Amino acid sequence: MKKILLSLGIMLGLFIAQAQAPEKMSYQAVMRNGSGQLLINQSIAVKVSILQGSPAGTLVYSERLTGNTNPNGLISMEIGTGTVLSGTFSTIDWPTGSYYLKTETDPAGGTNYTIAGTSQLLSVPYAMYAKSAGGTGGSFTIPYTNTVNNASTLFSLINDGDGTSVEGINNTTTSSISSVRGIVNNVSPGGFSSGVRGINNGTGGLGVGVWGSQNGSGWGVYGVTPNGLGVYGNASANGTGVYANSNTGTGLTATSNNGIPASISIFNNANNNNALNVSSVGNGTVVNVTTTGNGAGVRSSTAAGFSLHGITSAQTSAGVVGDNNGNGEAVVGRTTSDIAGAVVGRNDGGGYGVRGFVATNTTGTSIGVFGQVGLNSGKGRAGRFENVNATNDFNTLEVETNGAGNIPDNTEGNASSFLVNNTNSVGAAVRGEVKTIFGNFGAAGIFGISSGTGGFAGLFHASNTSGNGPALVAITDGNGNAITANASKDGNAVEANIDGAGNALYAWVPSFATGRAGRFNIFNDANTSDVITVTTVGNGTAGNFKVDKVTGTSPAVKGEVNSQFANFGTAGVYGLSSGTGGYGGLFYASNPSGNGPALIAIADGNGNGITANASNTGDGVEATVDGSGSAIYGWVPNFGTGRAGRFTNFNTANGQTVLDVRNDGTGAAAMIDHRGSSGNILIMRNVGTNVARVNKSGTGFFNGGTQNSGADVAEAFDVEGKTSEYEPGDILIISTNSDRTVEKSSKPYSNLVAGVYATKPGVLLTEENIDSELTGKVPMGVIGVIPTKVCLEGGKIKRGDLLVTSSKTGTAMKANPKKVKIGQVIGKALQDYDQNSIGKIKVLVNIK
Repeated sequence: MKKILLSLGIMLGLFIAQAQAPEKMSYQAVMRNGSGQLLINQSIAVKVSILQGSPAGTLVYSERLTGNTNPNGLISMEIGTGTVLSGTFSTIDWPTGSYYLKTETDPAGGTNYTIAGTSQLLSVPYAMYAKSAGGTGGSFTIPYTNTVNNASTLFSLINDGDGTSVEGINNTTTSSISSVRGIVNNVSPGGFSSGVRGINNGTGGLGVGVWGSQNGSGWGVYGVTPNGLGVYGNASANGTGVYANSNTGTGLTATSNNGIPASISIFNNANNNNALNVSSVGNGTVVNVTTTGNGAGVRSSTAAGFSLHGITSAQTSAGVVGDNNGNGEAVVGRTTSDIAGAVVGRNDGGGYGVRGFVATNTTGTSIGVFGQVGLNSGKGRAGRFENVNATNDFNTLEVETNGAGNIPDNTEGNASSFLVNNTNSVGAAVRGEVKTIFGNFGAAGIFGISSGTGGFAGLFHASNTSGNGPALVAITDGNGNAITANASKDGNAVEANIDGAGNALYAWVPSFATGRAGRFNIFNDANTSDVITVTTVGNGTAGNFKVDKVTGTSPAVKGEVNSQFANFGTAGVYGLSSGTGGYGGLFYASNPSGNGPALIAIADGNGNGITANASNTGDGVEATVDGSGSAIYGWVPNFGTGRAGRFTNFNTANGQTVLDVRNDGTGAAAMIDHRGSSGNILIMRNVGTNVARVNKSGTGFFNGGTQNSGADVAEAFDVEGKTSEYEPGDILIISTNSDRTVEKSSKPYSNLVAGVYATKPGVLLTEENIDSELTGKVPMGVIGVIPTKVCLEGGKIKRGDLLVTSSKTGTAMKANPKKVKIGQVIGKALQDYDQNSIGKIKVLVNIK
């Protein structure tokens, strides 16, 4: 058993009542174990023996005392009131010689004592001496020094008049002198010990417990401490802990060289009062905060309320004003939430939710409201305007300008300007959409009006002379026209003009449609000219061929060679793309209802159906799919003996992946479906030898073992309440209300402890099918290394300490090995922890 240390020592005293001294002495000690840790709130048994003459002298009296230590490890007992083991306390002859007190302690409260030590009773207790030998009073001289071991007050003066009971006056000019000084000499006193203590038992409103005054520029009250509190004021009821007042100076000044000048906190969750009240009836600034460093002038955070709440009732004032006199931002709102806004402008009246305006800038560089997205790879919208009221017939967004525009540069002076400033973007600069069943005039995705005598109702300008994209694309998936154009007077319904080498008009019909790309008729039977002659010396298509019959079986174009040579270019159809873009060949099955492939290649001989080679950095074959089919589908008929697909790299110096599968969607990146009667779903080999396989039942076999990125084994469990109320690191116990359900721990040394909310489980066990999403469950780690919430309720945590549940919700604490029972230990700490707040450390979880 570890030795018990008495860190405070032995204090013996005498309780004096009326004219007779009781036959007992007080005994106090602070209990620590062999590691120096306090034994708090613990039952202790002490055997005391009084020896005469020497530390090993004659035993004259012994008894057994029991009691409990307080939260500071202090135990208080009375010698003479315990279970007598030997002798009679009242018959001890104190004046006959020296006496020694021997203590033997059992920290478990039993009789398995450990000798802590023996100490001499240096002064015979006065009452005990007076009872047997009597005594007389006398005078003392100044300076007077004496040492007495007594629990009672040594010196007491009571004044029933108006004077001061005790007054100390010092007339010297020496530095650091004091008129009255109180010293607590022990380096480990009990809690709330004080060098000087002032008590005012008056209940009036102007009483003072301790009064400090100073006539010069010094301090009325000066408190200093290296780690504790220099001055501590506490209001146990509705009073004020510390009250600072000044008529012309500063009521309270807090400064610090390295620490925090002032800290104001509320530790009661049920306390709804303000943590800090600041008010002024003058015209000055209520709170003035300045900083010359890079820190924030004011930083406020909140869990559910307002981090900063500014209120004003005057039209000329503002709830919050941010002034920017340099290059920074006047007001910045930041959010990491997925649902809440960084800055919200709310209007419950007829004014503005958010108003941004340019007041004095004349250079044209200022912006009233600037919405920006994309910083630090951020995604989202720079701005969104939404009308959620179906009965609201006002415009969701109105943009108006009274400017004249800029004729030389059509990018300036517009009522609005939208730009997708990314050459690789596929987004639209403006996207308009309506979801109406009506075809009324104005019900349009984009509605442009030219109400003057000039201008355009709509202008689409592909301004890059090197670009190949159309200025306008119109597509309809319904039965209406892609474009309907009508000229009410003498203008053209459609005017098409080209300045380059494209088509003035290009019309085509996909394979699923039955209309015409264009119609040209000659009604003169005697006309033998071609209905249409196509000639081009530019970059347009020289000829476009189509079998315009859905039941036709002839090709639109047929090319054939009858050669024995397989030279490059000897082909039935030879397509060549000699520029930096375009296609050597394009086969397009344009009817979405059609089942025929865009290209069929058949080799009746021993050659390949298709041979594709990319001699540079392109792909040999690139296949895409816009529908629900497969980009590449390889299959073997029931009479074939080949493979549906094979990918081989014959270059030993090539470090590229032979097969690279990527999926940006929500489905599986790869799926293997084995429908045969036997065989494995997957076999992986190394130089022809099987090293891993998955059989038809889904069981995996790995010759080299497995390695996961997680550090623990967890199992999915239902929880009491909502899963959003739980977070990784919470200590979980078995619920007594529901089957196979867990909840957060809330009591120390719980026998129901089951595991820890896993941060990143390497293996997650579940009784659900592998397709289950595990909604409403949390991963409870039962074994392995898991970041776990801890606190100091059981003392500072060292590596290797056993951990159990604490009284703090979902939090572990250091266990007392003597109090631990089977089923209470969560695991062992892998890190030290000595912070006052709740934190996380890595724990080797192993419930036992």
